[in-house]
Amino acid sequence: MTRIEIIANHSVEDNILDAFRERGVGKYYTKYPTVHGVGSSNPRMGDAVWPEENFALVIWCEKAEADTIEQAVASVKKDFPDEGIKVFRLAENLPLPVSEPTSRGISLALPEPKHTTPPMINTATSTTMYSGPEKENL
Repeated sequence: MTRIEIIANHSVEDNILDAFRERGVGKYYTKYPTVHGVGSSNPRMGDAVWPEENFALVIWCEKAEADTIEQAVASVKKDFPDEGIKVFRLAENLPLPVSEPTSRGISLALPEPKHTTPPMINTATSTTMYSGPEKENL
């Protein structure tokens, strides 16, 4: 599996999704509708100084689909070179951390935390009080 992340200005969101539809890719994705940050183009902070905002798509797919997704985004970037469109390909042949299907869908196999009780901070003295194991065991 390959993980693709696309971060782009809201102004080209429909163009990117249309390019996916035309090529039959990117049918399944996670969308972060509002993303703020600073990249190689102007900041996108959604405030009075930098009012524009980005969105992000995360797609897990096979290598061939990832190649086509990159081509689709490149075609949109060619039409809108100043809109800050970025594609990140994070992994090739990465196994998904999936365990068994459940009645509510697929559950991810996540590692057990070493320490489940978070430390409590005494804000009056700024000291940390642990309610779990001793510090040396963390």
